[in-house]
Amino acid sequence: MNELTAQLHRLHTTPLGAERVRRNLQIEAEDVAAWCRERILDPDTVVERVGKNWYATAGRHRITVNAHSYTIITAHKIKG
Repeated sequence: MNELTAQLHRLHTTPLGAERVRRNLQIEAEDVAAWCRERILDPDTVVERVGKNWYATAGRHRITVNAHSYTIITAHKIKG
């Protein structure tokens, strides 16, 4: 367990952030924060903190979370 998973109840996003995640990952999840929470809790997910952000790499997705506010900033597909 790390600080991000310990504070997962604080994880949230803005309406624009949710739309950005849906578009970047091509998902249709109604609740983007819940979708990201599930990915972060997956035992195979690698979580690391770099500067002011947490990065959770879950399979072929990388979720970026602000380390202070626990706001989901964006997510991207990992190529390759």
